[in-house]
Amino acid sequence: MTGTVYKSTGSWYTVKSNQGDFIECRMKGKFRIKGIKSTNPIAVGDIVDYDLEETSDTVTGTIHKIHDRKNYIVRKSVNLSHQMHIIASNIDRVFLLVTINNPPTTFNFIDRFLVTAEAYGIETILVFNKIDTFDEATLDEQLYMQHVYQEIGYQCLRVSATANKGVEELKQLMIGKVTMFSGHSGVGKSTLVNALEPTLNLKTKTISEASKQGQHTTTFAEMYDLSFGARIIDTPGIKGFGIVDMEKEEISGYFPEFFKLKDQCKFNNCLHKEEPNCAIKAALEKDEIAWSRYNSYLKILEGDDENYRTDSFDEDRKASDETRK
Repeated sequence: MTGTVYKSTGSWYTVKSNQGDFIECRMKGKFRIKGIKSTNPIAVGDIVDYDLEETSDTVTGTIHKIHDRKNYIVRKSVNLSHQMHIIASNIDRVFLLVTINNPPTTFNFIDRFLVTAEAYGIETILVFNKIDTFDEATLDEQLYMQHVYQEIGYQCLRVSATANKGVEELKQLMIGKVTMFSGHSGVGKSTLVNALEPTLNLKTKTISEASKQGQHTTTFAEMYDLSFGARIIDTPGIKGFGIVDMEKEEISGYFPEFFKLKDQCKFNNCLHKEEPNCAIKAALEKDEIAWSRYNSYLKILEGDDENYRTDSFDEDRKASDETRK
């Protein structure tokens, strides 16, 4: 039998069959070892084949095959720095929720996410949430951030889950697709999903005032069928995003505005740092590329993964201020 993984809780997987039934499944032991570098061989969104087991009072299943993934999105495993954790697979579109100060989302965090999504071929739309809470300075900052990403070609939405602004537009982009909402803890993912589909009633928590960071309310990724013909994967809040398995020469290819200019660099292996006649640096000097983006690129290039969880907010803020002078 074939179905789609809707929830993973470690050793058990909730699978929805092609007939529409839900069944709890385990995995055949040998999957765990077979050349899968991730800490979780099966992820939400995976299409799997399974056999029914009727040995106990309840019917369960055993997964024996994972179909090839169209794409997937990963983060570094929290405990094992050299391994990755697959957050979800077979995604049509990711909505990255961005908040300006409650909690702060930095350029560096957004860019790491976008690079990872570009590398795995997943379309990302930036959703600026909590727009009902902005004062004039915060609004300026949000509009500037939006301008940076729209200039590159990323679609941006402005929404407020609590004031129900922009929710309908977001809905239209979800119909008929498997979508994923991601972002820091506390950016309002669960509140927004509840605004889209009130009957789901996902848990929400307030921002911890002391640290301006959200408290985790989602512990495992889970997929939901929505009444308007969409499927959504709700993911745990991500505190930081590491870049996994990427060669230095590849990185600039996942910055679309760099990729367009790469061919004009003097050296075809140009890393856009100290090399002469670099088209990227020339564009930077002419303000055709945002300094915040270049700053993120250098951090990723330097493998600055030690700091990726801390999200050096002030540094990014200063870099963006420089571009506005």
